[in-house]
This record gives sequence, structure tokens and C-alpha cells, in this order.
Amino acid sequence: MEIPSRFSLIFFIIICILIPTLIVSSSPVQDPESVVQEVQRSIVNATKHLAKTRRNLGYLSCGTGNPIDDCWRCDANWEKNRQRLADCAIGFGKNAVGGRDGKIYVVTDSGDDDPVTPKPGTLRYAVIQDEPLWIIFARDMVIQLKEELIMNSFKTIDGRGASVHIAGGPCITVQYVTNIIIHGINIHDCKQGGNANVRSNPHHYGWRTISDGDGVSIFGGSHVWVDHCSLSNCHDGLIDAIQGSTAITISNNYFTHHDKVMLFGANDGYTQDKNMQVTVAFNHFGEGLVQRMPRCRHGYFHVVNNDYTHWEMYAIGGSASPTINSQGNRFLAPNDRFSKEVTKYEDAPESEWKNWNWRSEGDLMLNGAYFTQSGTAGASSYAKASSLSARPSTLVSSLTTNAGALSCRKGSRC
Repeated sequence: MEIPSRFSLIFFIIICILIPTLIVSSSPVQDPESVVQEVQRSIVNATKHLAKTRRNLGYLSCGTGNPIDDCWRCDANWEKNRQRLADCAIGFGKNAVGGRDGKIYVVTDSGDDDPVTPKPGTLRYAVIQDEPLWIIFARDMVIQLKEELIMNSFKTIDGRGASVHIAGGPCITVQYVTNIIIHGINIHDCKQGGNANVRSNPHHYGWRTISDGDGVSIFGGSHVWVDHCSLSNCHDGLIDAIQGSTAITISNNYFTHHDKVMLFGANDGYTQDKNMQVTVAFNHFGEGLVQRMPRCRHGYFHVVNNDYTHWEMYAIGGSASPTINSQGNRFLAPNDRFSKEVTKYEDAPESEWKNWNWRSEGDLMLNGAYFTQSGTAGASSYAKASSLSARPSTLVSSLTTNAGALSCRKGSRC
């Protein structure tokens, strides 16, 4: 064995000390508007590139103007370049690399017989490993978990090329870990779990109390990206982020048949959620939805170019003075004349919520929909935000047309 030089040894020790500190950092972006501007530039550039490509080719290209999709979906060899996806996120979760720098792990067994000692080949065995892994599936499968799927850091669950359903049991938990990508999965009919031992990594398992029954539960997690998933009909939320979670992008998902869709921050008194920063982009909020698309507390939430075709109570709500920046969305109100308002200010009198910064910019309001804005017009928190108001309806149609889990087949564009 070669003995390293003193310099090499010192350098190695320094790297070992610094890297864990760097990779788990969940510090908020000091200037969230810079991330908003970057999202907007990505959309504008993708749209310009699409128009140029169509002019040059003279026919409809594979591009849609969706900057995430156009980053990877035009590649007919996507199956051989799977980890390229990790470089395609935008918004606050753009740095979520998942398992990009690790090996590809193939799930061959849909079973989940033992949450403490999972079998190799199962999804649970893959997600608890310490090293980065890009997890794919050998075939179509329905995975009914016995307990929560507790993920370890630096993992990607990539359902492309198969029809993968996580359903009928507890679902996905991202707790105090970082760098998670969940892509191309059908997540539905999630149940509560708990009062059982569950393994979270190769070195530890512990007793879990009763879980909420979310589709994806992000608890103190950071650098998380949920993209192109189809979610419906879970016990609690479809995607909830609480307890200091931050650096999150929720994009290209298709939400249906659920009451409380997304909760960002669970308690008005938990002020650490002031650091929460979430981008909600290019999603389709479809039939059978009631409320919380999302419901926000404390942090900064950029809701951009989503298609809201259904809600029963309201679409976007919050309490505890969150900043909500709604841009270029399409809101189609229900026929119920008492449910036309997009927004719901919770747990505060008007004298208080009128000072919260909630802004609608370039949103398209249909069938009587209206957005109640608050805060000082031209407030500094929006001063650097450029507008998406040019063509919101056409943008939303093209940006969200393929929301949800895609039907990708090897050897052809996804």
C-alpha cells in the first residue's frame, strides 16, 4: 500500500472535515429574488430556444419551452444518460443532485417484507444505503410498503422506463437528509404507518410512532426535488414540507383527488420555517382537489406557471406572514360563486394579513377567479422580480402539458 505524503494526508483530513459541512448546509438563499429571476430567465430562454428551433426546422420540435424538460427529454438516449437529469432542476431545489455522483442501482423486487432488514434488490434496501445511488426499476411494479420508506441522503428514485406505483401503504419520508430527487413515480392511496421499528441507514433502525400518511413527507430535509410524479388520494398531504425544510422544488407533477394537497410549514409558532424556500412550478392541479395548493407558513414561496383547473375551497393559502410570489399561473375557478377566490388568509385579522407580501403577477384568472393581494405595492421583496405576464395562458399550456409521470420507453424520446 502506498503511504501518502504529509501534504496529501493533511489535505485529505481537511477535505473530510469540510465536505460534510458543505453538502448538508440548508442555509436560506439570502436574496430569494435572485432565484426567482433565474427561474424566469430559464423559462424565457427555453421559450426563445424553442421558437428558434421551430423556425429553423420548419416543424414542431420535441421542445416545449419547459426549461426542465427541454434539458433532457429531447435525448433519445436518455436511458443511457439518466444522471443528466440531476443538472436540469431550477428554482430553490436546483442544487439537489440526488444520486448523480453514484452508481445506478436496479430494483428487481417489489416486496417490502422486513423494514428492519430489507432484502437486496428492494427499493427500501437501496434508499437506506450510505453512498450516493441512482435508483431505477427493472420492470413495471406496484410497491406496497409495510412502513414509511425512510430515505438516506444523496438518492434519486427514477421511475423512467417503467410504470412504478408506490401505493396502498405508508409512502416516502425525507427526514433530516439532503440531496433527494424523486422523479417519474405514481404515488397514491398512502396510509399511516408506525408503532414499528424501521431502518433509516445500514447502521441504525429505530422505533417510529404513527406517521401522517403523506405521499412525500419532507421533515427537516434540504435540497429536495420532486418532479414528474402523479400523486393522489393519500391519508394526509400529497407533499408536505415542515420542521425547517428548505431548498425545495416541486415541478411538473399532476395532483388529483385529494383534500389537503401541500402543506409548507406545520406550525405558526415554529419560526425556523422563516428559512423555508420552495419553488412550485409547471404543475397541474387537476380534478378532485379541495385546498392547500399550497398552504404556506413563514417562508418564501415562488408559485410559477402552474395550471389550476380545480379547487373546491381555495388554491393558495397561508398564515404567519409567508411571502407568496404567484407569477404566470392559470387559475380556473369552480362554478360555486362562494369559491372564486384563489387565496385564503388563515388565522389572522385583515389588519394583520394586509401587511403580508402576497403578489399576483401575470396570472390568468378564468371563470371569475380572483387573487387578493397584500403588502405594500412595489415592495422591496419583489423589486428585482421580472414579469411573466406577457403570455401566461400560452406558457401554462405548453409548460404543463406533460405534467405527471411520463411514459418513457428505451430508445425513443421520453
